[in-house]
Amino acid sequence: MTRLPPVALLLAACALPALAQTGAPAGAPTSPAPAQRSSPATAAPAPTSATPAPAASPAEADPVLARVDGQEIRLSEVMETAAEALPAELRNVPPATLRALLPPPVFQQLVDRAVTDRVLVAAARREGLERDEEVRRRVRAFEEGELRDALLRREILPKLTDEALRARWERDRAGRPAEEEVRARHILVREEAEARAIIGEIQRGANFEEVARRRSTDPAGRSNGGDLGFFRRNDMVPEFATAAFNLQPGQMTPNPVRSQFGWHVIRVEERRTGQGPGFDESREALRQAMIEEEVQAMIGRLRQSARVEIVEPPAPAGVQADPPARPGTPSARPAPTPPAPATPAPAQRR
Repeated sequence: MTRLPPVALLLAACALPALAQTGAPAGAPTSPAPAQRSSPATAAPAPTSATPAPAASPAEADPVLARVDGQEIRLSEVMETAAEALPAELRNVPPATLRALLPPPVFQQLVDRAVTDRVLVAAARREGLERDEEVRRRVRAFEEGELRDALLRREILPKLTDEALRARWERDRAGRPAEEEVRARHILVREEAEARAIIGEIQRGANFEEVARRRSTDPAGRSNGGDLGFFRRNDMVPEFATAAFNLQPGQMTPNPVRSQFGWHVIRVEERRTGQGPGFDESREALRQAMIEEEVQAMIGRLRQSARVEIVEPPAPAGVQADPPARPGTPSARPAPTPPAPATPAPAQRR
């Protein structure tokens, strides 16, 4: 069997914008074409009412695509087989619509894969593998994992609305102290001598942005004149941050600033007081934090309501367990000798 190439499936995602706008497969007409004009003598009388198209039967909506030893394979099963290989945007698309979106060679590979899977499962059943204890254990583990994940999705995902995320962002923002930010440009080079030459060139009247595009080794510096946008002190390496936050708007470092990346020439454009990233920038981090919090809260509630007993396992054979100590009596065993403190390594030079 030829393995389904993910790239071919990703090509189908190109049809998603049309699907989202029309609700129909890409390429399907969204409205009937205008009728051609006919002469009064041949024009048919217009119908007084449109006859609704009959609804598709379940068999038509989910047709049989193949049979293996008499067992039917339907469209829904073929699409379910491909679920893990599909882009996330396509997983909730109805099977019939998804079939229309996929290129014919890709769809044929999906059918072939479903047939192969059915053949392999039938062979495993003939061998009695469904009664194998290891197989049964793995099936139980898979089932329990699916049940656990389904419960978490059902209970938690509905709580992650935009309103809840924004409320969380507002709460965090209100409790966050105002933090100073600067917007700066920089020119990055490898050698100190080159950085000093650049400072001299700019002091003699050269345009900072033009010099950054021409001489900076930072790709972003070459494309946008060295503009780094606004950043907070902790966003940069200490050497760079210290130099930048000591400058006022319009000022440039009088000497090159060395960091692990090379030598910088820095000019500050603006300063402001901010309260961190905006809602759109924070959305995904907020979502992950809320998921973790909701999961832990849910687990806590369920464990509290369940009857949980932790059973101490028996001691391994040949190992004598310590007798229970009497209250107020020190243990008969000597206390272990603490390890000697390690000799600290010399600090690395920055």
